[in-house]
Amino acid sequence: MNPFVFLIDILFQLYATALLIRVLLQMVGADFYNPVSQFIVKITNPPVIPMRKIIPGFAGIDVATLLLAFIVLAIKAMIIYQTIEPLSIGVIALGETLVLIISIFLYSIIIQAILSWVNPDPYNPAVSLLNTLTYPILKHFRKMIPPMSGIDISSFFAIITLLFVQYSVRYIFASVFGINI
Repeated sequence: MNPFVFLIDILFQLYATALLIRVLLQMVGADFYNPVSQFIVKITNPPVIPMRKIIPGFAGIDVATLLLAFIVLAIKAMIIYQTIEPLSIGVIALGETLVLIISIFLYSIIIQAILSWVNPDPYNPAVSLLNTLTYPILKHFRKMIPPMSGIDISSFFAIITLLFVQYSVRYIFASVFGINI
């Protein structure tokens, strides 16, 4: 792989991740006075504020920021795949956006599960944010799978489910559109 392609891929992916984390934190009602949230807001504000003047939110979803993440991933696809065909770029960006959202939840749950082994300070800003972000997914698994002998294994099943969904999205995009994301 060309090292410049790798660098472009990482930089665009990181910024799209920050944008999508911002959207997800807003959707779950995270505390935006949290230092980690403030960091995400500060690095994403420059392009988000002008976009919000043009594109309003809808049903509690920050559409402007979501669209901006899609655009970032579309630009990345144009550079990496060296194509300007709008349909191809749109499909690639859509697939990468879906996979990235699933990845954010997946890694958040993995990090939270690992942190639970060391019993971190519950007032730590990062731990608090992880709890807020993963709660909407984990609450469903915790209803179905109660703790056994004081051990919560719901995270394990949430991780398996998210991996299944992620592989399914990748499989669909590969088999239907012929695009590996």
